[in-house]
Amino acid sequence: MWPPRKILCPTDFSEGSTKAISQGTELAKQFRASIFLLHAISMQPPPLPTDPGYSDMLETNNILDEQARRNLQKAAEQLENAGLTTRAIVVIGDAATAIVETAEREQVDLIVIATYGKTGWRRLAFGSVTEKVVRLATCPVLTIRGNVQ
Repeated sequence: MWPPRKILCPTDFSEGSTKAISQGTELAKQFRASIFLLHAISMQPPPLPTDPGYSDMLETNNILDEQARRNLQKAAEQLENAGLTTRAIVVIGDAATAIVETAEREQVDLIVIATYGKTGWRRLAFGSVTEKVVRLATCPVLTIRGNVQ
């Protein structure tokens, strides 16, 4: 729907995603929309209790989860202090899938996401979260060009 009432801004806490959140924030202010901040954590697969390093891997996953939640909540509080209705969401899993599924579940009207300018072998080797989101999302996607790498 246009104008958007719900805007999803995925973040990996990079400079590019910060730029995308800034653009999403401006749109949210203009259209009096709610803004949803999303971070997907790609955790290590759960180890077996008999595996060496079991407790270290669990501790690492817990630290990643805690840091992501803290960082996302801090960003959400800044937006709320600016007068925006904001929701912070942390999910575990593949970023592109998490973004698309969250957009559908929350019935967002627009996704604002950064691109990173990857080209050549890096794009082939790692794929592009943004590209997957653009292909799979059922709502409009606004891409914000990040830094060229």
